[in-house]
Amino acid sequence: MARELVHYGIHLGLPVLVAFLAYPGKKWFALAILLAGMAIDLDHLLASPVFDPNRCSIGFHPLHSYPAIAGYLLLLFFRKTRLVALGLVIHILADGADCLLLALEA
Repeated sequence: MARELVHYGIHLGLPVLVAFLAYPGKKWFALAILLAGMAIDLDHLLASPVFDPNRCSIGFHPLHSYPAIAGYLLLLFFRKTRLVALGLVIHILADGADCLLLALEA
């Protein structure tokens, strides 16, 4: 239960916090872009089973791979891609926290 709370709290809560604090003039637009970072979960459709609560996404799914994560971090350095990259990095942080808590459960 705590693992799910942390995972989905970061997925949903952190984008709201970032959008409202860092982008107050365009908070709803920023929130929509940040939440769109969840679209990288489409790579779960390539796995069998699609959802496995005991699987760490980081390093397993293509859009959660280390080269992809490096690309998301690189995109943070460019103003035009920063907001999208921030959504992707927040997503990876949420999944990383989930992987850490999964490892602690074992």
